[in-house]
Amino acid sequence: MTAYTDKRQEYDYHLKANGVSDEYSESSNDDENEERGNWSRKMDFVLSCLSYAVGLGNVWRFPYVCYRKGSGAFLIPFIVMLFVTGIPLVYLELSFGQFASSGVVSIWKASPLFQGVGWAMFIVSVLIAIYYNMIIAYTLYYLFASFKAMLPWEECGDWSTEACSKATPAEIKNCTDNAGRWCAGACVYKTEVNTSVWDSVSDCADPISPSDDYFHKVVLDITEGVHDVGTLKWELALCLLLAWVLVCFCLAKGIKSGGKAAYFTAFFPYIVLTILLVRSLTLPGSVNGIVYYFKPQWHKLGDAKVWGDAAIQIFFSLSPCWGGLITLASYNKFHNNCFFDAIVVSIMDCVTSVFAGLVIFSIIGYMASELNQPVDKVAAEGAGLAFIVYPEVVTKLPISQLWSVLFFLMLITLGLGTQISTVTTVHTTLLDRFPRIFRKNQKRRVLLLVGISVVCYIIGLAFASQGGMYILQLFDNYAATYSLLVIGLVESLALSWVYGADRFLTDIESMLGYRPGKIWAWSWKFVAPFALLAILIFTWIDFKPTKYNEIVFPAWSDGVGWLISLSSILAIPTVMLYKILEHKRARGCSFIESVKFLSKTPPDWGPAKKEHLAERRALDTLSAEALESSAPLTGVGFSAIGMKEVSPQNGAENV
Repeated sequence: MTAYTDKRQEYDYHLKANGVSDEYSESSNDDENEERGNWSRKMDFVLSCLSYAVGLGNVWRFPYVCYRKGSGAFLIPFIVMLFVTGIPLVYLELSFGQFASSGVVSIWKASPLFQGVGWAMFIVSVLIAIYYNMIIAYTLYYLFASFKAMLPWEECGDWSTEACSKATPAEIKNCTDNAGRWCAGACVYKTEVNTSVWDSVSDCADPISPSDDYFHKVVLDITEGVHDVGTLKWELALCLLLAWVLVCFCLAKGIKSGGKAAYFTAFFPYIVLTILLVRSLTLPGSVNGIVYYFKPQWHKLGDAKVWGDAAIQIFFSLSPCWGGLITLASYNKFHNNCFFDAIVVSIMDCVTSVFAGLVIFSIIGYMASELNQPVDKVAAEGAGLAFIVYPEVVTKLPISQLWSVLFFLMLITLGLGTQISTVTTVHTTLLDRFPRIFRKNQKRRVLLLVGISVVCYIIGLAFASQGGMYILQLFDNYAATYSLLVIGLVESLALSWVYGADRFLTDIESMLGYRPGKIWAWSWKFVAPFALLAILIFTWIDFKPTKYNEIVFPAWSDGVGWLISLSSILAIPTVMLYKILEHKRARGCSFIESVKFLSKTPPDWGPAKKEHLAERRALDTLSAEALESSAPLTGVGFSAIGMKEVSPQNGAENV
């Protein structure tokens, strides 16, 4: 071990003597990779990763899941799963992308047999980019409506259905408790009307709030089910167009402008959340909401499903396996400390989720107090929270337009942060796959970005139809759930077992200047695959037919949903089989021989720059010398076989 340490010190000294720094300069604007470019500053990368990970789910899903699964007690499995599955997967992907400086497809030259994993990530990113921008479009619609003299959902108007009512749940309950029926905004008693009127009252729909009626009647003009798409809503189509224009504007200069946009998309939501928290704490009942949010339900810690839900929440919150983390890291300079980045991004994402819960439940506590309802009756998640519950809350506040504008601006920035990185993944993948066509000049890169946006916009117009919300629910349930878990499982197995966890640790050592502990290899080889498989099983067991607004989708629509999931999953075996058959035909070898060959790492695999590739190979030389001078071999960190695996120049000899 001493021999290896001495050699490593000599190697480090040699690097520094030749001007190679292990640090990622905060102020350096020189690109290491002139063809692809690099982040202007380290902060650009960290904030882009944070914007990517912190999305709408942190605000409209985590708080609801937390209180349903044990409130304060849920934070224990949540934090445990952060360290068991979250940080290891984020570290894996950031290291992988940074080492090779490649997009999600090109990077699988590391083990060509698994290139389908990259295409699966690409397909997932395309699907998410298409439907995620529709959520931003809804938010833009509400933002513009918030500038009116009176918020349009504050009162029932000419647009309202007969079910629209400003009555509180307490008033409606009082009516029904006294043998009355609520109809057309008033309580009707049998003793006060004739028989024919009383019979007609029984046909009245259940009362709904103006904010609920506005969202479904005015914004969506929603149809009766997924079977009826209806016509295009031109207002939503224009908002969707604006959403894509914003994305193109933020990415006009590639990763450079995307990094600058991250300063706004990362910081602005925290500013708004803080303002909303301070304001909500001055409202009656807000503390009750926070107490309800944090009050531990310790008995739920014994429920295995709660731990499964914590793992699911961590996995989908940090967004590994979409391809975005690999793509963003691929623009890092080679010696950037990606381990530090993985820790910061993962922890900040979780802190943001908890902080957002404080804000949301303080508001929900106020709402419960106003309606004289229990907190759990008011709590909601998803679109219901963003476009129904919160809009209704702001109508009860002074200067309601201000709070509405702030809230929807926050949602827009949260959504854009994720969307920008998702589109970057799609854009970078195509740039790396066809460099001679698209990397020639900046104009071609911009044209490719515009082309991606136009295609996604045209497909996305289906979401802007009257039945678009039903289609969006299908995509949200199936595009990035089961498929991501399968992708993550194959990715971790391929990198840790086929490519080799020890080899991967040596790759990281060449970037960081020190070798990560064996605990990471064990995590990637055993813990992460087991956790992902467990999450997949829990998700499968928890499967329920898709529904929206109490309308359960027909079986055929869930069948379409499974096809959406399979569209990315099937890319893995399809590409694998194609490459095996292609190699088998070209070389005239057997099926098994082709599999073995395609599992190997080719000689030219490694860092993009020759200097960094030389650094990586120098580690193999040092480890070989350490093996020769150390007896016994144990404790050095390399076995004879492992030594061969980590050597890029051995290429076809690797197994």
